[in-house]
Amino acid sequence: MKNSILHILLLCLVPLVASAQVGKYRSDLAIGVNGGIVMNKVTFNPKIQQGLKIGPELGVTVRYTCEKYFAMVCALQTEVNFSRQGWTEAPENGEYGYQRDMDYIHIPFMARLGFGRERKGFMGYLILGPQIGFCIGESDTRTGEWTDGPNPYDPEGPYINVPKNPEGQWRQYNLGVEKNFEYGIIGGAGIEFSHPKVGHFTLDGRYFFGLSDIFNNGKKDPFGRSANSSIIVKLSYFWDVKKTKDNTIK
Repeated sequence: MKNSILHILLLCLVPLVASAQVGKYRSDLAIGVNGGIVMNKVTFNPKIQQGLKIGPELGVTVRYTCEKYFAMVCALQTEVNFSRQGWTEAPENGEYGYQRDMDYIHIPFMARLGFGRERKGFMGYLILGPQIGFCIGESDTRTGEWTDGPNPYDPEGPYINVPKNPEGQWRQYNLGVEKNFEYGIIGGAGIEFSHPKVGHFTLDGRYFFGLSDIFNNGKKDPFGRSANSSIIVKLSYFWDVKKTKDNTIK
């Protein structure tokens, strides 16, 4: 009998606990613009000696805030960005240099968790989610001494342009992007300043880890892996399109 009563009490408590855990409703929509820099490398296997390739990133942002759960403000954020990525090589022998520029349209879909003031003051936040991209163009810059004639590594192959004295891998110089679609994971942290009459300003740092390759990676291909990885620093400005009517929100 006691066990039956205990079970009934527990069943009665479940809805109460569930209702106590429901967050405070929000329906805030903000749109904005963003700009910053992206510092990129391409993870090659076999490895290629590289420096950080620095380029611009800019675009538009949409953010929808849906709930405040205890002290955590939950939102969804997506962007459409133009990003110039690639890689740069500066070998130790100094006889040549190489830089590849790759232009992408990137679309991240991120969950955003904020802690702090929503309407006036400062808020810290975390962002995490998937990102897809499309390579829309590429170009390269070559400096130093390069050959311009028959392939010294394959006399029966096509004419190529490679360094006179390459260090390690050389086949990347004459490969165009073979996989234009890119996907991976992006995440980071930042700070936001809000004012009801001015809008929202955010500054954040992000890291993108590519899960796809830019070159084919079959057994007969020169690289088993060729994926972008980026550090991004970005400043954004938002203005409110729709705000939840609640005078208690600070």
